[in-house]
Amino acid sequence: MAAAVLGVLSPGACLAATDTALLPRNLSPWGMFQSADIVVKAVMIGLAFASLVSWTIWLAKTVEIRRKTAIAKQRIGLLERDTRLAEVEQASRDGSDAVAQIIRSAACEATLSGGLFDDSFKERIALRLERVEAAMSRQIARGTGVLATIGATAPFVGLFGTVWGIMNAFIGISEAHTTNLAVVAPGVAEALLATALGLVAAIPAVVIYNHLTRVIAAHRALLGDASAMVMLLVSREGDRSLFLLARAAE
Repeated sequence: MAAAVLGVLSPGACLAATDTALLPRNLSPWGMFQSADIVVKAVMIGLAFASLVSWTIWLAKTVEIRRKTAIAKQRIGLLERDTRLAEVEQASRDGSDAVAQIIRSAACEATLSGGLFDDSFKERIALRLERVEAAMSRQIARGTGVLATIGATAPFVGLFGTVWGIMNAFIGISEAHTTNLAVVAPGVAEALLATALGLVAAIPAVVIYNHLTRVIAAHRALLGDASAMVMLLVSREGDRSLFLLARAAE
């Protein structure tokens, strides 16, 4: 009778043993990564690296923008005083920030024009300031395109890993000749982990990109204020020159 009972129970016991053997030992994210296919592993590693790049860009650009904004505000405070272009250029000669380059560009044009503050001189100053402002805007926005690329492509890369993992899971099901959930679930879970990592990489990248876009737009507005202050300074100096010439003619 014992042998008969064992004979009855043996198919189920064998199936349970087979299912247990097919299950991975560790169903944690790290365990599923270790047991995943090589293509899915490559996708996960790439997404993890993309997430690291996003946070690195956020940290670097935040520090850079805060430092440049503080310097720009100091320069604008200097421009708001009743001073001359030559004095402002002398104070910012050693600076490499955007506002210092705007001031030096205006002073260079004033030197090349021989001190003639006419309408054409103001147009030349405006063209120089626009070029410097555009160059500085491109420089401070450097790196944000990478965030946009990560935010747009990371979900699709994760989806590719998921599709590849599910394909392998179905292949494993056909080879095991069973549709038991205990056999199907681990492969599907490994595949879905790629999609989860894609979202983990994409969502912060999009949020960081939008945040940096707003901060960079504010910094560009600050550079526009600096250019306007330089133009006002040039205009005041032109009026002073005309006033002195009129008094000398009297």
